[in-house]
Amino acid sequence: MSLAQFSQTLAETPASVFIQSVSWIIPSLQTVHILAISVVLGSILLVDLRLLGLVGRGVALDAVVRRFAAWLWWSLLVLAITGSVLVVGEPDRSLTNPVFQTKLVLVALAALATLAITRPVAGDPQFWTATPARLAAGRGLALVSLAIWLAVIIAGRWIAYAI
Repeated sequence: MSLAQFSQTLAETPASVFIQSVSWIIPSLQTVHILAISVVLGSILLVDLRLLGLVGRGVALDAVVRRFAAWLWWSLLVLAITGSVLVVGEPDRSLTNPVFQTKLVLVALAALATLAITRPVAGDPQFWTATPARLAAGRGLALVSLAIWLAVIIAGRWIAYAI
């Protein structure tokens, strides 16, 4: 079964038909999805900017990570749930769209970059500041993280125009 066939089959399921037929579901899901994006981006932005030394220099990096990690990961879960329901409701808009496919890859890469930044700090609060080489690597990773999350935002907006 091709992706186009799967998308068509999914669009004909009772769940998809229900989501499509109730006028408030998709706008409500999109609103929650956008709010969750804001929380994820705000959280990772503060962690990345702290690692770069651009904000919160008086606050330890591990304290910033601890403060925002739960917000970040729970909001990513909300994004996954709302995004999945949106895909079920509008499979043709998503599944066969190359921009959407690119966005999914970027989200996975962004989540991995975020995990690569936050996970070591959980085991060793001084991980990124222990040596100049680690600090340089952490700052490089923070820049990559910011770039990927920016690409996720652009791809997310671009989906509507690449049908």
